[in-house]
Amino acid sequence: MRTLLFLFYTFSLSAQISGTLVNEKDEPIPYVNIWVQDENIGTTSDEKGIFKINTDSEKILVFSSVGFEVKKTSIKDNEKIILKEAIYKLDEVTVTKREQDKEIEIGSAEKIHHKQLSGDKPWVYGKLFEYDSIYKATPYLKKIVFFSDSEKKGAKLKIRIFEFNNSIPTNDLLDEDLIITVKKGMRKNEIDISKYNLRFPKNGIVIGLEWMIIEENKYIFEYKANQTKKKIKEEYYAPSLIVNYSKVENSFNYSEGKWHRGKIFTTDKNDKPWYNKVMMPAINVILTN
Repeated sequence: MRTLLFLFYTFSLSAQISGTLVNEKDEPIPYVNIWVQDENIGTTSDEKGIFKINTDSEKILVFSSVGFEVKKTSIKDNEKIILKEAIYKLDEVTVTKREQDKEIEIGSAEKIHHKQLSGDKPWVYGKLFEYDSIYKATPYLKKIVFFSDSEKKGAKLKIRIFEFNNSIPTNDLLDEDLIITVKKGMRKNEIDISKYNLRFPKNGIVIGLEWMIIEENKYIFEYKANQTKKKIKEEYYAPSLIVNYSKVENSFNYSEGKWHRGKIFTTDKNDKPWYNKVMMPAINVILTN
């Protein structure tokens, strides 16, 4: 079966600058999402908090990581950047003995041979789940289910769980990184998050999948240029994510240091599955009591 790929291309002539991300205790912060503000240039810090990015020192960088306040600043080469811990006022969680004898799966995601590649950008690709009164019987998030098609064995991906404020995702509902690995090839992934005791918020929730631009995810992607038909090899980062198509605009992506809502691709034609639809990450959520 033919697999459809969705690619993103960026060309830059900027210089490269580097830096190190630390917390207020001077401890390194790994796997921070980093973007040049309003530009399609981004990267991820490594396990020691070190990063390199192709941009100029006068450009504003946006740093985002679970448990820390978003920081926007220009930096000098080899500068140390301090991120402050975030203080969110979330609903108090009362932990009680849970039955967990009921489950429902929501989201309608399915495995199809259409996928999105990250290229070399740390996109966060999210799906909004709106609240429904039928969730009262199963109010807790138990598992996140998503489909991937990884080019590498053991590629790492970060799962993000956001509050929703009727327009964009906002605060992380987790205060720690949830980093998982996926197997090579097309897979259905089920991630148990029951230990966090998260209740389904009445204003909705956004589940995000964040690509990590780190060495162990790197692979060489080869394709033919549209005009010259010459073979081109570029460094890309696994895993690819399966996409579905929806008539509801509940898809989000984080890039250029800000959130963007997916829009329906409007056309008079109707012979392609994405015509008059919005591209949506293939994500489901399993709820329990």
